[in-house]
Amino acid sequence: MSKALPKRSEDYSLWYNELVKRADLAENSAVRGCMVIKPYGFSIWEKMQQQLDKMFKDTGHSNAYFPLFIPKSFLSKEASHVDGFAKECAVVTHYRLKADESGKGVVVDPDAALEEELIVRPTSETVIWSTYKNWIQSYRDLPLLVNQWANVVRWEMRTRLFLRTSEFLWQEGHTAHETKAEAVEETVRMLHVYAEFAEKFMALPVIKGVKSENEKFAGAEQTYCIEAMMQDGKALQAGTSHFLGQNFAKAFDVKFATRDGGLEYVWGTSWGVSTRLVGALIMAHSDDNGLVLPPKLAPIQVVIVPIFKGEQELEAISVKAQEIKDALSQKNISVKFDNRDTYKPGWKFAEYELKGVPLRIAIGPRDLQNNSVELARRDTLTKEVINLNEVDIVTHITALLDEIQENIFAKALAFRNEKTTTADTWEEFVETLDKKAGFVAAHWDGTPETEERIKEKTKATIRCIPLDREPEEGTCIFSNRPSKGRVLFARAY
Repeated sequence: MSKALPKRSEDYSLWYNELVKRADLAENSAVRGCMVIKPYGFSIWEKMQQQLDKMFKDTGHSNAYFPLFIPKSFLSKEASHVDGFAKECAVVTHYRLKADESGKGVVVDPDAALEEELIVRPTSETVIWSTYKNWIQSYRDLPLLVNQWANVVRWEMRTRLFLRTSEFLWQEGHTAHETKAEAVEETVRMLHVYAEFAEKFMALPVIKGVKSENEKFAGAEQTYCIEAMMQDGKALQAGTSHFLGQNFAKAFDVKFATRDGGLEYVWGTSWGVSTRLVGALIMAHSDDNGLVLPPKLAPIQVVIVPIFKGEQELEAISVKAQEIKDALSQKNISVKFDNRDTYKPGWKFAEYELKGVPLRIAIGPRDLQNNSVELARRDTLTKEVINLNEVDIVTHITALLDEIQENIFAKALAFRNEKTTTADTWEEFVETLDKKAGFVAAHWDGTPETEERIKEKTKATIRCIPLDREPEEGTCIFSNRPSKGRVLFARAY
């Protein structure tokens, strides 16, 4: 606890990496590019999972599980899909090892080559649509609303804990529909589910939009997304929802008997978020003292730290602490009472500040005499002493946690608004990216060629075409050709 974190303003990347490790969220593994998610980090992901899983089930979806391995031939059936993932695939070629004849460990048995190589799933559209062919025969089998919680592998050369790793955890929804309109409606519905989760639970303001042709998911007709702004002025894609059209249905011959006796290909969607959201949570809210976690996703919402000398004082404080803990726990507030005698209170304060616990309660002998406690907020680093004879602690803390959640969101929203700039010329566009960063709303002529040239020159991409974009005739900042409206550019993770 004695060594301060690097400052965000001096080295944002180092600050992030150090915070992930020192807050006990994750660490690099023995496998290059992969990570070990430690219990505290995984508990944040579990809270995300639990809430998202409820939201999926509330919208009619059920969970299933599909194989980790995908026959190589499956990826060849949808041309744009295989092009999009070919360079990221891990390939299984053999099924057996044998002892090295030199006596030094094991080697791959050359006689155990697979007849067809298997791909470790980078995403599951192909294996799932091959399965759906067996599940769907009639319009009565539709809609098919399935979600999977799983791990995937996309072989990354440059990795960063949570944000970009060769293996990561996620959920992927895959649905099949009778009509195009139903599939588009599902795609947009799940985009709104993601946005609601990001804003109400992660306290992360997001912009809902559509990806450009260059940036859409490989194999999709259209990709919808939510985009968030991190504290270093870079954008982060926080979730995507894809309208697949009939592409995968045609690739895997998934047809259904229609209501009028015909035979049609089904319409599909897929949508997903990953452990990248943990990285987003860190980068959007945390400060130079450590994590700042929104109460709705904090593994520990309230920590009680006793201030004592000797066992007698600790025993007396423990009675009051347990009383408070029990009362809060009945309201489903997660509370930890840290009665360890191996660390001083100041060390514990620093530890829980680093770990982003939203609210800290300190109780000492004088507090017992006065029937009071000291409350410290993680978001504002402010303290208050409340008298328990005058204030109902459960009501007060419940309101405080709600206030902290709202304050964290408001701060992130104000930051995003400050980091959103309108540019009308190429010079303004480049200057904003270099000096201010953030989102830049600028006119674009709608062509992939112009988008690619802008990316080459500035490393900025079109993050999205906002759903709430107002029609606005203008001139493209790069080509000077006519534009029908502004899009959001940013440099991104």
